Amino acid sequence: MRHSKKKPWAGRFVKTTEAVVERFNASIGFDRRLYRVDIEGSRAQTKALERIGVLTAEERDRILGGLDRVEEEIAAGKLALTDDLEDIHMAVEVRLTEIVGPVGGKIHTGRSRNDQVALDERLYLREAIGGTVDRIDRLEAVLLDSAERHIEVVMPGYTHLQQAQPVRFSQYTMALFWMLERDRGRFVDGAARADAMPLGSGALAGSAYPVDRAFLASELGFSRVTENSIDAVSDRDYLLEYLSAAAILMGHLSRFCEDLIVWSSSEFGFVALDEACSTGSSMMPQKVNPDSLELVRGKTGRVYGNLTSLLTVMKGMPLTYAKDMQEDKEPFFDTVDTVWMALEVFAGAWATMSVHKGRMSTALDGMILATDLADYLVRKGMPFRACHQVVGKLVRTALERGMRLEDLDLETFQAASDRFEADVEEVLSPERSTALRDLPGGTGRKAVQDQIAAGWQRLAERIKEAEG
Repeated sequence: MRHSKKKPWAGRFVKTTEAVVERFNASIGFDRRLYRVDIEGSRAQTKALERIGVLTAEERDRILGGLDRVEEEIAAGKLALTDDLEDIHMAVEVRLTEIVGPVGGKIHTGRSRNDQVALDERLYLREAIGGTVDRIDRLEAVLLDSAERHIEVVMPGYTHLQQAQPVRFSQYTMALFWMLERDRGRFVDGAARADAMPLGSGALAGSAYPVDRAFLASELGFSRVTENSIDAVSDRDYLLEYLSAAAILMGHLSRFCEDLIVWSSSEFGFVALDEACSTGSSMMPQKVNPDSLELVRGKTGRVYGNLTSLLTVMKGMPLTYAKDMQEDKEPFFDTVDTVWMALEVFAGAWATMSVHKGRMSTALDGMILATDLADYLVRKGMPFRACHQVVGKLVRTALERGMRLEDLDLETFQAASDRFEADVEEVLSPERSTALRDLPGGTGRKAVQDQIAAGWQRLAERIKEAEG
């Protein structure tokens, strides 16, 4: 498909743009993905201009038909989106004018590319957030199913990468669920703040035409209009919020990737990734590498970099608009693509991995019940700090004898403190340890089941809300 080479802004200029400057200036190589929302905004603009008499009803219908055709041509790959068109806004307008004639140029009445791009980004952001929270919900469902299936699995819990206390694998799984709930909330909160319609702000001072901004907001599905035209065209907080929420989300996934990568090693053997989520070595035939999780972990740095990039672009920007802001799209688009894929890959890896209950149980070291011994003495009336000292000495004794704490005899316990009685055996069990921590949020069986039930309830409410 051919198009005019003349720039819409060429009236002021005598010289043509240098080829290298044209390539440097163009954003159409990456903002072409905005074409649907750009056309959506132009449809609303067309209707608003007809309502104030800038367009006749016949012109409105002709333009709307032309916009439909432009959308079809771009979707089918029939329209060449070349650098001389600069950006998707000009590409759409130029082709529209070729189709419907000079009347196509009327749709830019009272509109600037400054408020146009702000609108396009907010519309696209709405889709990006919707797709992100949908993928979070699907991952949460995977985690809830996993937590239910492995409720009886007890494993070592770690602090400082040292065994600390026994926990249920389901409690560990639910930790990620609640992290994702916070992540989801950040995206949803950001969507609410971005739910303001900027069209009508013009270049910076507002449109000189009495367009009905409330009508435009309603047509485009916004709950309100932006309050200040200067702020509207210079604001990119909505993108920064998405990038920030995405960075935190990726950080959460990365931490769990780190654990699963270590736990899938032969030294641990706690989990085994499915072959469909792993790769082999070009040299070593025995290798099953956790590349999917390593890439999620690695791409976290990429998402962090995108946030830093846009923060850096915006920090020295004078109000209102400067071409620097063209650099907002690539980090945003890349982050959306990366986060969506990371969520899908991570969900697939977790859903298909094997959890080795026996390896987790036998890995519990001989000192992991030390806190339970101290708590036993507390229940016998001893101050906790004194209990800590007593049990610390018992740990030393067990280490010197090459024994586990639960293998020490009653005589050894009573030599450390006369508060120990025969019932001390009752606390020297990982299952008993978790059972004692059955308060809300704890690792006890009922406490974890309550978390799982609360998680399913949240997902059910969202499905009901979406259907209603």
